[in-house]
Amino acid sequence: MRGDKVSSTTVLNGTQTPAHPQDSTVRKIYLRLVPLLFLMMFFNYLDRINLGFAGLQMNQDLGFSPAVFGFGASVFFVGYMIPQIPSNLALFRFGAKFWLGLLLIAWGAVATVTAFIWNEWSFDALRFLLGLTEAGVLPGMALYVTFWFPRQYRARAVGGYITAGAFAAILGGPVSSALITYANDVGGLHGWQWMFIIEGVPTVLLGFFTLVYLPNTPAQAKWLTSDEKQWLESELRAERTELQASGKGSLFDSLRDPRVWLLAILFGCALVGIYGMLMWLPLIIKSMGKLSYLEIGFLSAVPPLLGVIGTILISASSDRTGDRKWHLALVYVIGAIGMAGSALVHEPVWAYVFLCIAGLGMNSGNSLFWSLNASFMTGAAAAVSIAVVNTIAQFGGLIGPWLIGLVKTRTGSFSIALMVVAGFLVLAAAIAASMKVAPARPAR
Repeated sequence: MRGDKVSSTTVLNGTQTPAHPQDSTVRKIYLRLVPLLFLMMFFNYLDRINLGFAGLQMNQDLGFSPAVFGFGASVFFVGYMIPQIPSNLALFRFGAKFWLGLLLIAWGAVATVTAFIWNEWSFDALRFLLGLTEAGVLPGMALYVTFWFPRQYRARAVGGYITAGAFAAILGGPVSSALITYANDVGGLHGWQWMFIIEGVPTVLLGFFTLVYLPNTPAQAKWLTSDEKQWLESELRAERTELQASGKGSLFDSLRDPRVWLLAILFGCALVGIYGMLMWLPLIIKSMGKLSYLEIGFLSAVPPLLGVIGTILISASSDRTGDRKWHLALVYVIGAIGMAGSALVHEPVWAYVFLCIAGLGMNSGNSLFWSLNASFMTGAAAAVSIAVVNTIAQFGGLIGPWLIGLVKTRTGSFSIALMVVAGFLVLAAAIAASMKVAPARPAR
């Protein structure tokens, strides 16, 4: 019996038994691939957001003002926007093993060398290079998942690695603050310099491991049986046929589809809050009272931890119901409430509680966004669609950190900046709710 015509269960003697091992097949693929993708995403985020913890000490050592620091955090996204489309096309052409491994080695080297910046210009240059080398990883993984997971399983697959960004913030806070505190003046280097070195070198090593371990396609997976490969290929082939029949297979469809542009604007608005919070959270918490680096590190871990919990629950609910857009709108409304609440209250404890609510909301929608993005096109058009959305959306990364730095410099407070960020999140929720998107098939 062919895999694409098999129901999820068959009734035998009044009991239900599995008719096809699709669940075990997907579980096997998940356990083989998602942990490595998780590590890639973990270091992808850690090597960009650890700047927020470096700023606790680096800004004073190098004499950086909030505006200078905010601009350096944002210039990363100038480099990040440039190579997205060619990078995804390169992955489609050369394979994920080679391309993702190469990107890991390149950005790990840049992240490590950041330890030796000496002025504003070297800071900006290396942040730009970091963005350039990290750019292809997130859209590349979103494309790679479409090679392995049928649409109805994709949100949980993406959720399995996208939460690594939140884990990077959870673990990165205590680890980075501990390195800044206890490695200071070791070997003549500041603590923030050791932080960049110790958190950058593992990325290079992971890149070499990826070149050996990662299979490009199911056909190269020796750990799948022939029946498992047949079922998987029939599911993915049916999905490609459906998209091509609807006219979503040519390269320029991604530029003509209004959903691609709406999704890019939506995610860009969300990134204003996500990256604004990631880059400035340690300094925002520091402004709430006299706290040590370690206390700031541990307090910074709570909002992204709540985001991990939210991602797991929201992804499972979205796959179960087949709905993407209303789940996405809900989490951004929660994020907006948290940001606005933190700006309006004056008691530091309550301001921090609202920041945690903001972290829960903003960080819970990423798996839904990438699943939605990957479902619009197929083949090379999918590679371009994913990259186009991620490229345009990076205006949020440019605006968020820089905006908060400018407002803080001019007003001496974070409140107005947080209210503006809340407005961007409301706009993201409104776009999500208004999008015309067919629901995914609920997972079996």
